[in-house]
Amino acid sequence: MTHLLLAATVLLSEQSFSREAGRETAMAKDVLSEAGLHFDELNKLRVLDPEVTQQTIELKEECKDFVDKVGQFQKIVGGLIELVDQLAKEAENEKMEATGARNLLKSIAKQREAQQQQLQALTAEKKMQLERYRVEYEALCKVEAEQNEFIDQFIFQK
Repeated sequence: MTHLLLAATVLLSEQSFSREAGRETAMAKDVLSEAGLHFDELNKLRVLDPEVTQQTIELKEECKDFVDKVGQFQKIVGGLIELVDQLAKEAENEKMEATGARNLLKSIAKQREAQQQQLQALTAEKKMQLERYRVEYEALCKVEAEQNEFIDQFIFQK
């Protein structure tokens, strides 16, 4: 640990005054690099390698872009879900209307069937009444014929 502090002190105090200082600076940088410490472009001591730092920044930007795209995707999907819900409601309304129309048609058909049965019953009743009237007419015709015969006989006898 003391080597690290010494190397950092050397690097910070001597900013390339001579060749020897340059060698000491290079050795100090190597010692710090082995320990996982690095200097950035502003000569600030960093724990991460500048290349790793740059990759981290790029990854952060890519992540931000990804999050933005996911947000856009969620908006699109939300709109699609709303549209599908609206279409489902419209389909349900149409289904209800169709069911109502079908029930109305069934009701009308039942009414017609009932009316037809009533008319058939009325027709049968009228036929029976007609048959009664026909029988009564025949009976009256027979009575008339008998009475006419009686009258004719009465007139011929006198």
